[in-house]
Amino acid sequence: MSETTTQSAAGAFEAEQKRYLEGFASGIAAVRMTGGLAAGGAGAAAPPAEPTGPDAIHIKAQDKTVKAGGKLCDQEKWKRAENPFDGHNRLIQEAAAGKQPKPEDNFRWRYHGLFWVAPNQVSYMCRLRIPNGILHHWQFAGVADLADEHGGGYVHVTTRANLQVREIGPEHAQPFLDGLTDIGLTARGAGADNIRNVTGSSTAGIDAQELLDTRPLAKSWHNWILNDRSLYGLPRKFNVAFDGSGVMPTLEETNDIGFQAVEVLDGASVPPGIYMRLVLGGISGHRDLARDTGIVLKPEDCNAVADAIIRVFIENGDRTNRNKSRMKYVLDAWGFDKYLAAVEDKLGRKLDRVAPEHVAPRKATDRYAHVGVHAQKQPGLNWVGVVLPVGKMTSDQVRALAKIAAECGDGQIRLTVWQNFIFSGVPDAKVAEVEARVDALGLTTKAAGIRSGLVACTGAKGCKFAASDTKGHALIIADHVEKAVPNLDVPVNVHLTGCHHSCAQHYIGDIGLIGAKVVVSEEGDTVEGYDVVVGGGFAENPKIGTEIWQAVKAEDAPSRVEALLRAYLALRQGPEESFQAFTSRTGAEALRDAAEDQPALKAAA
Repeated sequence: MSETTTQSAAGAFEAEQKRYLEGFASGIAAVRMTGGLAAGGAGAAAPPAEPTGPDAIHIKAQDKTVKAGGKLCDQEKWKRAENPFDGHNRLIQEAAAGKQPKPEDNFRWRYHGLFWVAPNQVSYMCRLRIPNGILHHWQFAGVADLADEHGGGYVHVTTRANLQVREIGPEHAQPFLDGLTDIGLTARGAGADNIRNVTGSSTAGIDAQELLDTRPLAKSWHNWILNDRSLYGLPRKFNVAFDGSGVMPTLEETNDIGFQAVEVLDGASVPPGIYMRLVLGGISGHRDLARDTGIVLKPEDCNAVADAIIRVFIENGDRTNRNKSRMKYVLDAWGFDKYLAAVEDKLGRKLDRVAPEHVAPRKATDRYAHVGVHAQKQPGLNWVGVVLPVGKMTSDQVRALAKIAAECGDGQIRLTVWQNFIFSGVPDAKVAEVEARVDALGLTTKAAGIRSGLVACTGAKGCKFAASDTKGHALIIADHVEKAVPNLDVPVNVHLTGCHHSCAQHYIGDIGLIGAKVVVSEEGDTVEGYDVVVGGGFAENPKIGTEIWQAVKAEDAPSRVEALLRAYLALRQGPEESFQAFTSRTGAEALRDAAEDQPALKAAA
């Protein structure tokens, strides 16, 4: 190579450096992001190279942010310095040596489903991907075996109809991931700035009420994500859900994208039939539920439309402020019309819109559908929902439950967004055996007033963000209410979440509690506690709850819940009036005042 050629190449490299370095204060960090310093030399600079490959869409978005004067947040710098998938071999080496990850690697390894949860637990938590929440009995048992071999010997069901395993030591991280592959499961992209587990109707294919079986749609979208690296590394995490309009809600209104099966009637702009209605912008922790766009799709078009929606988000989401980086904030800034126009530009076509009066109303859901025995649309078969104490099972229980599914059902385990699961394909003659075998494991299939609707995030024992021990307090509340309010004869959803991330979706519960540190002395000493909201809802009655109390000490939370339930039972119009309907009729403040007039709270006051 001639000296002139060498100088020209070096000059081009220097120009590209300048482009990447713009807006970054730290020279060392910038060098990492650009891949190294130039070799030196002088010469005429060539135009900077256009980013190529699957990460190009993200690099261009970062460049646009910097060019506009923005400063990338740390997570964006970490992604740029080393793509988390490119760091996989380093993960293997460091994990084998028992090395604890640095903050930037704690973020990167979440692309592989691994969350370092120190100081609460000096270990990894691994969250899986299970499309539509359905897995085979042998996979369920296989996760229990992995939890014994590499984790803490227990498994949690999450609020995205998923499983997670905790207390995985560093040296066990890669063997655990390898074990998932061996049983046909994966954790790829289950954390960080990626599209999370794809949820669908838990009773898909077995529910007589459903309009559409979501299983093929959820699995197809799951595979679409796994096989396209450009859909990883979004400005922030992203949720997609498919609801078949069956008796058990999927909570798609809490997702960034929700696809709802609807029946379009005569007189619309499209032929009558079953379509998927598109709703956007759900993020209940930020007090927002997904809103109807008016758009309806053929089910086979969902993937392409979801892909276009996400690519608009990739290009325009906030990469400077993690608190404002979800898609909701682009929708807030642009409005739905502008956002959807950009989506249509991506697709190269207009999307069909149907007025609400041409869509049949959704049929009522059943708050008890995820618990107990329910007839399937297949004659002589049933699904049986099992109550799990805030979603936790020991590995021995998991293996025993998997055996029940194999011997008494169709061999499948169907996880739900209510932190429990259902057996499916259980013949009438096997129902009593299933119930007895579940009872023998210390669990139950019986629907209870509070326990069946009890949802709690990981809490302070396993998450550094949580302000309170949500799972522990949830069980205390359930024990207290069952003794203090034995006449509770309708389902009531009580959701406990530890922080503003709202993993337990407290804002859509009948009663929601969000963790808070309660000051108890002039010196600023604090104890665990909660702020309390009431009146949330979902499915045919979606609503964000209203806050009625702040800074309630955790030890006082059971009596507060008791008082709310007593006030409801005393003043409702009858069992047919749900807690949410009652709260809507009377107002949250009136419910609060009635609760404070109950003996348990008057004595405390």
